[in-house]
Amino acid sequence: MRERRNYRFARRPVRWTLLLPLLLGSALTMAQELVPFTASYAADMRKIPVNGEATHSLEPTENGNWRLSFNAGMFVARLSEESVLRLEDDRIVPLTYHYQRRGLGRGRETVQFFDWTSGVVTGEHKGEPFTLPTEPGLLDQTTYQLALQRDLAAGKQDMTYRVVDGDSIDEYRFRVVGEDRVTTRVGQFDAIEVERVREPESKRQTTLWFAKDWQYLLVRLKQIETDGQEYQIVLKDAVLDGDPVEGIPVGSE
Repeated sequence: MRERRNYRFARRPVRWTLLLPLLLGSALTMAQELVPFTASYAADMRKIPVNGEATHSLEPTENGNWRLSFNAGMFVARLSEESVLRLEDDRIVPLTYHYQRRGLGRGRETVQFFDWTSGVVTGEHKGEPFTLPTEPGLLDQTTYQLALQRDLAAGKQDMTYRVVDGDSIDEYRFRVVGEDRVTTRVGQFDAIEVERVREPESKRQTTLWFAKDWQYLLVRLKQIETDGQEYQIVLKDAVLDGDPVEGIPVGSE
């Protein structure tokens, strides 16, 4: 029987306090390995009494790359995203990206191919072909989320990513705004709260919560659109590197 791993960090006695900076410094110099996971989320929208679900997963492929997938469905609408990536010199390197949306009006599809040898990103967005130059650290619209988790694990507070968004390259900025206790169907999680930094006049808001003790797995996401519509996803269940994710039982502390 496989030995179960517990990803929650044990509390240290007070006498370890002076050594903590040294321990953290050593840990952050080590390369971060990718850890496979599968997570499912309950999704809901205010003003619309219909619920949905979403799944998020990272798994290794046979040729040594990784596949990062996100799928969501709510009433008649469905969307899916999938990236193939590799880890190179402790950096996430996207190889392909595919986005599809169906339902609620016209569908949309985007495909991107990253040719790092030739230095170009080619693909098709809304039926139109495009070509863009690559640049160091360039990511797609799912791999930046993985990079964000890894940067939070490294202790960063402000993060900026260059992302191929559709047929152009945009800059995504995030910052840590605090810590919070998030309640889910599998218990409560001590989480880092992160917000997307947008232009001051923007009415769109995105806030994310990542579980500190579970490899910074996303446990909640809340989005407010420009028209005031609000939706969120909250963790239902997850498996991290083969082990079920379990939070703190509600009411135990």
